[in-house]
Amino acid sequence: MASLFLSNPETNQVLFEESSYARKMILNRPHKLNSLTYEMISQILRNLEVYEKDPMIKLLIVKGQGKAFCAGGDVVRVVLSINEGHWSFGASFYKKQLTLDYLLATCTKPLVSLINGIVMGGGAGLSMNSMFRVVTENTVFAMPEGQIGFFPDVGASYFLSRLPGSFGEYLGLTGARLDGNEMLACGLATHFVLSKDLLLLESALSGVASSDASTISRVISGFSSKISLKKDSAYRRLETINKCFSRRTVEEILSILENEAANGDNKWIMQAISSMKSASPTSLKIFLKSIREGRTKELKDCLIQDYTIACHMFRRSFNPDFIEGSRAKLFEKRKQPKWEPSKLELVSDEFVDQYFEKVDDDDWEYLQLPPRANLAKTWESKL
Repeated sequence: MASLFLSNPETNQVLFEESSYARKMILNRPHKLNSLTYEMISQILRNLEVYEKDPMIKLLIVKGQGKAFCAGGDVVRVVLSINEGHWSFGASFYKKQLTLDYLLATCTKPLVSLINGIVMGGGAGLSMNSMFRVVTENTVFAMPEGQIGFFPDVGASYFLSRLPGSFGEYLGLTGARLDGNEMLACGLATHFVLSKDLLLLESALSGVASSDASTISRVISGFSSKISLKKDSAYRRLETINKCFSRRTVEEILSILENEAANGDNKWIMQAISSMKSASPTSLKIFLKSIREGRTKELKDCLIQDYTIACHMFRRSFNPDFIEGSRAKLFEKRKQPKWEPSKLELVSDEFVDQYFEKVDDDDWEYLQLPPRANLAKTWESKL
């Protein structure tokens, strides 16, 4: 596994900087939208262990170079390994990624994520459970995994299920994009800072000689700007979203969306319907079950469940949708995948339940996350 994923010729994929009381972790693959490689994850894990033990370090900052914070994990390399007959390589990569997500979420030092640009998939796993999540006018958030036959993972069943009403179901089932204003309004972000002020904010944070969350929040708030939701923002339609996405099944959600579309103000509804109908039916049903169960689970349990589901997808236990979706969308570009089963009504509850059960492989084990005294803590949105 290590030889496959550490063979990447790129150097300095993550930059680590010291700045007074802060340590910065800078994702440095801007040409690939900072998508996470095995090497990047390994480097961050090694440095994180050192940072947590150093009493002189008071807080950590993670950010990305270029126009993205992080657009996700290196799916292409995982799929290539699976196609070569090594699904366990993908499982090893994913295990390390989820372990990093958990250690960052439970970090003994306050973690500030500076999300100035695209944040999707694995990037959300790095940042959405950090204590402080600072967004800008450039931020774009989405969890569009259903379009490639995967599912909103990396703890999405935890952090999306904590959003108001059924907004999390809406985001996960449709892959809808949010800007920084919407992220702050719904609670995915804690602060909104204009991108021109980020360097000043970083400098101010570096001088904070305390790990006190309230002190750090006040420093960030000193650079914060007011937000204004666009007139056509989906978050302004929360009442309708709750009405539709609180339904018990994906079929019922689609049915009431189609009814609502006939009542006007339907551009966002039509986009939601179109997105859901083009996604893997299996992926939609897996995510709905996952987020509904996630509301009563801790982050650790959600990540363990994510690993189990993903391993089934990697090894094509019950269908090939993840490989098929990746082929059509990532390799052949913009092709419509051939999903199996092809329709929602053909995906039974019993079929979906299989993805949540132990993988039938003698060498497979449930994800084992390290014990942590510090439970996942996040700061509430500062509106």
